[in-house]
Amino acid sequence: MTSDEAGAPDLEAAGPLERGLAMLRIMAAASEPMRPGDLARATGLARSAVDRVAATLVHLGHLRTEGRELALAPRLMELGNAYLDASGWSRALRPSLERLTRTLDESVSAIVLDGCDARIVGTAVPPGRVIPLGFRVGDLLPAERCAAGAVLATAWDPETYAAWRARQAADPLDAAFPAVPTRRTAPGAEQAEADFTSWVADTAANDWALDDQLVAPGLVALSVPVRAPDGRPVCAISVLAHTSRHSADQLREHALTAMNEAARDIAGALHDTSGTPAAAPPASPAYTDAKPELGPSFLQALARGLAVLTALGRQPGGLTLSEAAEAAGLSYPSTRRNLLTLRELAYVEQHGRRFLPAPRVLELGYARLSTLTLADIAQPHLADLAGQVRESASLAVLDGAEVRYVARVATEQITSARITPGTRLPAYATSMGRVLLADLPGAERQERLRAMDPRALTPHTLTSHTALAAAIDEAGRAGFALVEQELEAGLRSLAVPVRDRSGRAVAALNIALHAGPEPPEHSRDSMLPALRACAAGIEADLAAAFPHGCVTTP
Repeated sequence: MTSDEAGAPDLEAAGPLERGLAMLRIMAAASEPMRPGDLARATGLARSAVDRVAATLVHLGHLRTEGRELALAPRLMELGNAYLDASGWSRALRPSLERLTRTLDESVSAIVLDGCDARIVGTAVPPGRVIPLGFRVGDLLPAERCAAGAVLATAWDPETYAAWRARQAADPLDAAFPAVPTRRTAPGAEQAEADFTSWVADTAANDWALDDQLVAPGLVALSVPVRAPDGRPVCAISVLAHTSRHSADQLREHALTAMNEAARDIAGALHDTSGTPAAAPPASPAYTDAKPELGPSFLQALARGLAVLTALGRQPGGLTLSEAAEAAGLSYPSTRRNLLTLRELAYVEQHGRRFLPAPRVLELGYARLSTLTLADIAQPHLADLAGQVRESASLAVLDGAEVRYVARVATEQITSARITPGTRLPAYATSMGRVLLADLPGAERQERLRAMDPRALTPHTLTSHTALAAAIDEAGRAGFALVEQELEAGLRSLAVPVRDRSGRAVAALNIALHAGPEPPEHSRDSMLPALRACAAGIEADLAAAFPHGCVTTP
């Protein structure tokens, strides 16, 4: 695609950083993985340029290969997390949104201005709802079709209104907004502007906005502002409900008081500078040069630019140029060039001497990747592990006195165990159960052991509580568990824990194989390194996908 087509930049003439971001945008908007040839046609880049960009992004962990196709990888979320951390939303929103959704029993969102439209930056859904309503973090909504847009537009300047008119003229049916239904007919420009400005004026007078089935048929939403100390709306809190539960007026009566309270709490958390400063998010790795390893296929300029963007999330409020250079592990001139490029592309904002990621960073696949579960994240890693060791690989979680399988890749062997996701097995007789029990606090572990009634599944099964406690303690000290024919005759299993960012074991990863003539120690020594490397890969993806814990299991 050239500058003459749909106003897009000429990517052949652009630098590697701009090319890489454009490829990520295209892949984020696609409904499925893409082949390099498809990307070449979509971008207008030469196939060789696409291959170099892709190789760099795969090396950085932002993309992964699936056969001949390229797919977004969970670690791409590190870019969006940098925005959420630097802006303060990751710290300020979660407690209030979760409390509000419990109070109202409806889905809630936090929404900020992104250019002339509305970007979701936080969500919470009622627990236990079978089909919860709501959008995903990263989704972009047309300002004129959502209550949050009316709230945020109360502070628009003439330049923002001009950008909004240009966007409406270029996309009158809202086809560029996958999160909302495309319009069937385009409203007239003059009438659309008159309707929106009237709505914004009412919102400014009321200090709330009500959307009666504008964003989608059958949905109503109420939004209130979160204000900066100078009174500007920096965010909108929105509650979404189905018309079968509330009419628009009923929703306002039901939710407005609690929403205003939540907005005040969020503003206090966001702008309070008293007391103990908020803890900085975990440091992102500094730039490392892979040119010696990958040769010409590694684009240093692209990798450096993304390292700078990620580094800006190191501290709430962003970083100065010198701080960004130190955090990214780059020179001052290189960091400055990248910051200026990112600012020009609207991925970075500058406030005085500080730079921080802009909401637009969330368009780089965050909405789609934010829906991944533990099983989704683990599956490609399990496939790689099974292919490497040529044995079945599985992931399970602790569920009471049992382990429950959530993901599995089985090899085609006569001796392969017939296990599928959802299968439950007694924790005491499995390697995964032992490493998960070993991670529990002492009192909880003892309570679970006392509640178990271990029975001999094979002549080798440990059934003594004392022996089981010793085996679990050893698994905790060693960081792995090896179980030899205790669950089933002829079955050997080796497992390690998989931990979230806090260090808590949220799952266990194992290799199951036939207990052949070689001793168990041989399997341990030959397979444990690959097992631990696989667990580390899953953990890195989990840290990006669930930066604040609460790993989602299917």
